[in-house]
Amino acid sequence: MATSEPFTGKDAYSQHFVARDYLQTYYASAPDETDRDGLLAFSLRSLHAAFRRRGLQGDTLIDIGSGPTIYQYLSACEYFREIVATDYTDQNREEMQRWLKKEPGAFDWSPVVKYVCELEGNREEWTQKEEKVRRAVKQVLKCDVTEPNPLAPLSLPPADCVLSTLCLEGACKDLPTFCSALKNISSLLRSGGHLVLLAILEETFYMVGQRRFSCLYLDQKSVEEAVKEAGFDIEWLEGIQYSSPQISHDAKGVCVLVARKH
Repeated sequence: MATSEPFTGKDAYSQHFVARDYLQTYYASAPDETDRDGLLAFSLRSLHAAFRRRGLQGDTLIDIGSGPTIYQYLSACEYFREIVATDYTDQNREEMQRWLKKEPGAFDWSPVVKYVCELEGNREEWTQKEEKVRRAVKQVLKCDVTEPNPLAPLSLPPADCVLSTLCLEGACKDLPTFCSALKNISSLLRSGGHLVLLAILEETFYMVGQRRFSCLYLDQKSVEEAVKEAGFDIEWLEGIQYSSPQISHDAKGVCVLVARKH
């Protein structure tokens, strides 16, 4: 059952979310085959499968709630000509820009990039993969998933794909807000376009440095029902359960799905 964790609002993210602490906690160690059920390894394998096996492709992909990370683009950049990254906080967008622009002190994503290249059968081409991601990401914009147009005041042409990883469960205080956020991001997608959603299951908090951030407690059934209610047909879903407790969060599992907009 879910426990009552005080909801972390927008202001707290703007003031207290330290992008580099988040990266060091969750992305500093390279995934390996001994940790196939770890969050990062599962996310990378699932996104690889989602884009490759499901035949997702097109001109534009909008990533909602990118955070300071680029791992979610490593497979997507092979299938979409342009990627639009978005996040609510200035510090996350700035951290991503440091890597995109190859600035001194940018986070080292090379172990993660090599892992995905190995999934694709070309581990030695990881530097080319990094450059491909940098070329693909055309914009880094502010977004707010609780707004009817999450990218307001901007209005972009409808995208072929909307991607969201580990965002909505942190931004939404309850299930109705989660359902509403899915409808909001659906407005950015063309009819027949695809949603790729990676969601944490049965989590109430996660740590960034010494600070706790709340997470909306979701089970897989709730995620599926919310996606359908938002006007999507689920075409593929995969999930795992964690067998051992974690120090940095209390998640019990994670799922990824591909859904088509009506």
